[in-house]
Amino acid sequence: MLAELESISRDRPDRALRLQGRMGDGEALEVVIFRGFSSSLTHPTAFDPDQPLLPSEARIESAVLLKAPLNPAAEQVLAGPRPAQDFLDRALWG
Repeated sequence: MLAELESISRDRPDRALRLQGRMGDGEALEVVIFRGFSSSLTHPTAFDPDQPLLPSEARIESAVLLKAPLNPAAEQVLAGPRPAQDFLDRALWG
């Protein structure tokens, strides 16, 4: 699913998708997808882009579409929170 969301985000440089969920041990997980790349905000990200960002036991619970570039002081939510799978629909990206 991450690869598909990254692909969609390449076409929408004015959008960022924040995914939230849990690692296998229950620890909080947060990932941002922007311009075709995923980066974990809560866990180290491997330098090698061929390595999976998330371990298989990680679970994504929700996603929020944000106006990019991100401004933490004035975050603009465009859609969500919704199930991350919903954002596989390009129409939701605006």
